[in-house]
Amino acid sequence: MTGSRRSSEIKAASLPIFALISAGLLALSGCGDFAKLPISAGMGAQPTLPPPQQTLIPTVHIAPAKGWPAGVTPLSPPGTRVYAFADGLDHPRWLYVLPNGDVLVAETNTPPKPGAEWSIRGWLMGLVMKRAGAGVPSANRITLLRDSDGDGRADFRSVLLEGLNSPFGMALVGNDFYVANSDAVLRYSYAAGDTRITTPGIKVVDLPAGPINHHWTKNLIASPDGSRLYVTVGSNSNVAERGMALEVARAAIWEVDIKSGAHRVFASGLRNPNGLAWEPLSKVLWTVVNERDELGSDLVPDYLTSVRDGGFYGWPYSYFGQHIDARVQPQQPELVARAIAPDYALGPHTAPLGLAHSSGNILPAAFNNGMFIGQHGSWNRRPHSGYKVIFVPFENGKPSGGAPLDVLTGFLSEEGDAFGRPVGVVLDKKGALLVADDVGNVVWRVTSMR
Repeated sequence: MTGSRRSSEIKAASLPIFALISAGLLALSGCGDFAKLPISAGMGAQPTLPPPQQTLIPTVHIAPAKGWPAGVTPLSPPGTRVYAFADGLDHPRWLYVLPNGDVLVAETNTPPKPGAEWSIRGWLMGLVMKRAGAGVPSANRITLLRDSDGDGRADFRSVLLEGLNSPFGMALVGNDFYVANSDAVLRYSYAAGDTRITTPGIKVVDLPAGPINHHWTKNLIASPDGSRLYVTVGSNSNVAERGMALEVARAAIWEVDIKSGAHRVFASGLRNPNGLAWEPLSKVLWTVVNERDELGSDLVPDYLTSVRDGGFYGWPYSYFGQHIDARVQPQQPELVARAIAPDYALGPHTAPLGLAHSSGNILPAAFNNGMFIGQHGSWNRRPHSGYKVIFVPFENGKPSGGAPLDVLTGFLSEEGDAFGRPVGVVLDKKGALLVADDVGNVVWRVTSMR
């Protein structure tokens, strides 16, 4: 028997074995825990933090991605209405509104990882993410949507940029358009009204990437004076199980000088920061962060927090201040002692991604002052959490202490399937809320009934 023939036979014989392993592991995932507390217990300035609940097999509870049935939309609050601003997109994740009102959509997904080491755990998680709708190849483009007749629906679209590398964050500073790929920030020349950019981008700064690049989404926001960019860089693991050598300058927000590309870590210990927004009263930067998994359905709350220059927020050694994660060894007590507790917990495993301050919005008065947050929904809680857009009311530049308000719901069916998953949120030029839905392949528009 030749080597190639024998190899083919072994490979063919392995297929049903791998299928059985996959089925078995997915079945065993049902052995994970069930939440003992309501999701509201893990929300607010002082969330309930029960003892960790680790199980042999982590809780895996994905809402299978189905897409929206004909005629069905998310549900919005009284006094508002929601409809598709644009549909037929390819995994739309992030949004940016240009000064002329054009809406940019990053159609993107996980970059290829050809050099990553194979593992049963990684393979299983790939299957789970595919079931959740995250398995499609990245379109690697930014699409421009224009509502030329003012009816609240895009009637023109154009590929503004293509051939990117899992793009995410976007920002315009003067005539310079910045894009955060999964591995670098690039700058492009832009003139008002442009519908396509064909000139090559200029690299501003490399970002941590590599074959693992566990949290690949890199967001950015410009400083109010336009001299700096703040860039999110998520961790390379859940809780540094691959070692801290692979976490250098990750789990952080970088500050980047626009002219020189010089950069520094502005804040650290943020496991996976995504959305960024300036609070207009205090001029303070805020972010939403996806916290760690596999400590049970009631831990750890994801959160919304102000970001302090030089601040450390606990990851991986502790969570929500000085609550030690005993899985991480060796510990760093000096770091933990100065870990900052976040301002506002958003519930365990809700996966907050999108963030936008409400200033200038045209929704009812309850949404006048605060933050809109897109909660993508997570895999490590039973029952499901997230899968909605919420609003956290603010007062005097900080969360007012009240419960968050629902803005968009109905993303899950009664059977637990996902019609859609909200990601990026932004206000359009008229003050309506736009929401990217990467399972429904839609950008939703929420506006007042007035």
